[in-house]
Amino acid sequence: MEFQGDSYDIVVVGAGHAGSEAALANARMGNKTLLLTINLDMVAFMPCNPSVGGPAKGVVVREIDALGGEMGKNIDKTYIQMRMLNTGKGPAVRALRAQADKKAYANEMKRTIEKEPNLTLRQGLVSKLIVEDGVCKGVVTNTGARYSAKAVIITAGTALRGEIIIGELKYSSGPNNSQPSVALADNLKENGLEIARFKTGTPPRVKSSTIDYSVTEIQPGDETPNHFSYSTPDSAYKTDQEPCWLTYTNLGTHQIIQDNLHRAPMFTGIVEGVGARYCPSIEDKIVRFADKERHQLFLEPEGLNTEEVYVQGLSTSLPEDVQVDVLRSIAGLENVEMMRTGYAIEYDVVVPHQLRPTLETKKIANLYTAGQTNGTSGYEEAAGQGLLAGINAGLKIQGKEPLILKRSDGYIGVMIDDLVTKGTQEPYRLLTSRAEYRLILRHDNADLRLTEMGHQVGLVKEDQYQSYLAKKAAVEGEIARLHNIRIKPTAEVQAFLAGKNAAPLKDGVLAADFLRRPEISYEELMQFVEPDETLTAKEIEQVSIQIKYEGYIKKALEKVEKLKRMEAKRIPENIDYEAINGLATEARQKLIKIQPETIAQASRISGVNPADISILMVYLEQGRIAKVSQ
Repeated sequence: MEFQGDSYDIVVVGAGHAGSEAALANARMGNKTLLLTINLDMVAFMPCNPSVGGPAKGVVVREIDALGGEMGKNIDKTYIQMRMLNTGKGPAVRALRAQADKKAYANEMKRTIEKEPNLTLRQGLVSKLIVEDGVCKGVVTNTGARYSAKAVIITAGTALRGEIIIGELKYSSGPNNSQPSVALADNLKENGLEIARFKTGTPPRVKSSTIDYSVTEIQPGDETPNHFSYSTPDSAYKTDQEPCWLTYTNLGTHQIIQDNLHRAPMFTGIVEGVGARYCPSIEDKIVRFADKERHQLFLEPEGLNTEEVYVQGLSTSLPEDVQVDVLRSIAGLENVEMMRTGYAIEYDVVVPHQLRPTLETKKIANLYTAGQTNGTSGYEEAAGQGLLAGINAGLKIQGKEPLILKRSDGYIGVMIDDLVTKGTQEPYRLLTSRAEYRLILRHDNADLRLTEMGHQVGLVKEDQYQSYLAKKAAVEGEIARLHNIRIKPTAEVQAFLAGKNAAPLKDGVLAADFLRRPEISYEELMQFVEPDETLTAKEIEQVSIQIKYEGYIKKALEKVEKLKRMEAKRIPENIDYEAINGLATEARQKLIKIQPETIAQASRISGVNPADISILMVYLEQGRIAKVSQ
């Protein structure tokens, strides 16, 4: 029997990484928000790898922080190791990665949520949506509690009709043996949403004291301070970090797996969902890369107060006995105790072409979805979507324009555009190669790209905004200064260049041009220029990158300007593509399915060719806009 609970502006269903960001964003925007979760002990839980960041993903965390989200601040409080990856490569692929204390991360996020004004955290299993005349107006829980809302955001992770698979065993469950959400999964289908079935997996956890670390390779944290949040001071950097350790599979490991493939669910047909190509199980790796003699495995501590160690790279759903044999065939793990068995989990996802760029569903107004519910994998991808879905739901009920990040604005913009324009046939993972503007979507400049937007929607606090403005002014000022100082070909300068086997100066050059030489660092330039002692290390890094890559950045920005013109050409809703003569059949079918909002989005749809775009543009410019009858 239903009973009426409180009314809210926003109800968020699921308190994982997407739900936490969506709920906090709305509360901070002044909206009365309810965050419902199946289990209060699993708020911001990390069912898979206890880490944040990495290639592309680390940039997303910085973007979340620049927009006023919480993930960067939370990991900065709870990490046990911090490392900058790809330091030997260019700035476009550098990425920060942190090993988290799994329980501390979840507890800190829960504490933040509990303390937030306007935000109510409550345990409850949502069983259905309240939909009237095509508009979502609230939710009902399995106990009959009815919560009305102006908008609802579904961030159910892998709980929607979740099933865990280990060997021949398959049973209904959410991640980490939590309660699954079956009724809501069925209700989404009943409301006309197209659902797909995906699979992801996790490796076994082993006991640290049973590992022989002496035969593995140590992977320490960085000594140089780095943080995800722009508000975290370098003075807060932890020097007593926990190392991770590197070991490898071997031919013996591979033979054990080969001998047991007949018991592997992914090969016996027990697994029905589509798995992630970029995060394959160990049994999949052995089959797909049969020529490889070994695969890397990272032994990663799950926290400071636990013996559990995560075996990164050994994701599997093999039977328990085989998992033990596989583990004990690996150097350093010969006598290891397995504390948790690895498993695969299948779950329902909302096929993402049904979403607008705001992450609102096209079929049901005021219903938003985010995170793994949309077919992505990864905590960072989930948090980025949760933040944007939260912001846009909040803006809509406040009668304001949405915030849509373009592909040139951030990796979050790339991800959402990929999802709603191209869809995904497997769990989607962000990669630097997905971003055509990755030279301007860097780890180091997320604040310069997005802080203004975060401030406009009311999420970036004034102190952080003033700090951003000061940094921006300092960087711009130093770049301008270096464009107005000349380096003369003095004996000192020529001797310095000769020592680097670099070409001598033929004439005086601007300090900026001198710095543009690949062999010259900013610090070396300061031998010949009076330094600005007020600049911070991060400001100096920004000055150096912007000057050294100025030509490439300029070309990228020119492409962005072209794209902006196409983004400005909007396609009316309910346009009748059947009435447009000359469109290829495939293009017509895809345009009807995706319903792009701009010419630029239409041009990115697979199967829509430049000729189709030209026909569509002519059609729109002539004003012959046929509408589908309502």
